[in-house]
Amino acid sequence: MGGSIVNKVAKSPLINIDLEEWIPKGIRSTVDLAQWLEEGIILREKPFREVLKQEDWSQYQDHKIAIHCSTAAILPAWAALLVTSYLQPFAKEVVMGSLEDLERHLFSKVIAELDLSLFKDKPLMIKGCSESAIPEDAYIQLILRLQSVAKSLFYGEACSSVPLWKAKNKRES
Repeated sequence: MGGSIVNKVAKSPLINIDLEEWIPKGIRSTVDLAQWLEEGIILREKPFREVLKQEDWSQYQDHKIAIHCSTAAILPAWAALLVTSYLQPFAKEVVMGSLEDLERHLFSKVIAELDLSLFKDKPLMIKGCSESAIPEDAYIQLILRLQSVAKSLFYGEACSSVPLWKAKNKRES
């Protein structure tokens, strides 16, 4: 028993990608349009505009905002647009939808800005288990971007990975 134990995973050219490391920092907040509606469902333009003028929008300084309406009110499109115009000087990001929609948007931006040259012709392992909630769509967007450059893609952990995709060898012409 003279042989030493070799960590094949550590010697592997496999690059591990953990989306949890890419979670955009910052405070997430929601803005509920229903709070400025009569009985939570009726939008009257003049009172709506007045209450928005009185709001302290600076409370959203550097926040990432999801605008939504918690009631079944049918609102004109300009209502969310008007609220966005008040948020714009303070908020870092504004989306229409839930906090989950906001997370999808934030991850989409991170993935779109990835330097793909780091992954060119490399085998890639996309980590599966995270302590934080990662939107499923983030994994899908990541795969779509990486397939254009990677040698192969796996999901999970090195000890129990699921092969997802392998580049086809280019034939000599």
